[in-house]
Amino acid sequence: MIRRLFYMSLGAFGAVWVMRKLQALHPNHLARRAVQNATGVLEQMREFAGDTLEGAAKRETELRSKFGLDTVENTYHYDVKDGR
Repeated sequence: MIRRLFYMSLGAFGAVWVMRKLQALHPNHLARRAVQNATGVLEQMREFAGDTLEGAAKRETELRSKFGLDTVENTYHYDVKDGR
């Protein structure tokens, strides 16, 4: 009797667990999770790009002050014909 009760409760638990897993695979749930993950990754990429650009600007300022490059001189002349 106890063994039957144990296996019946184990089966009920398994059925509930499987139903919850199947409901989690519903297309609406998958789409919602995919959008949330993509949004999180996009936000992390934006933060990384901002930090990188900020670091590059600081380093450029340091190098310009170190080498005395207050102004940029363009020595290349753009007199190339456009093909007409």
